[in-house]
Amino acid sequence: MVALIALLMLHTVLAKTEDESNVILPLEAQTCNLPVAPARVTADADYDALVKAKANVNDFQARMISYRECLELAEETTMLTDGNMLALQNAHNYSVEMEERMAEQFNVAVRAYKARQAANKE
Repeated sequence: MVALIALLMLHTVLAKTEDESNVILPLEAQTCNLPVAPARVTADADYDALVKAKANVNDFQARMISYRECLELAEETTMLTDGNMLALQNAHNYSVEMEERMAEQFNVAVRAYKARQAANKE
């Protein structure tokens, strides 16, 4: 959450909007809860750890969908400035990047597990 706030503050300083409005999330979007990513899965995780991690990743992805739906509702229900729209777009993009990083980290652990299993069969 701190990273999102820092990102949005940076865009406030750097971004110029057509209507010269501040880049800030509308109040309705400020109530949306950006999920915290689950704990990192190490590359040496065993099968049980991967099963647990998969459940955590699925839960995280479901909460991200809810977060983005909340952002979309905020976009639909208010009169927004260009700055509000840019802030909503930044928040959405950040959540997608966060989800992609989490999925890739999990996939790295799964590939490492499969490689260990294949090596053990040789």
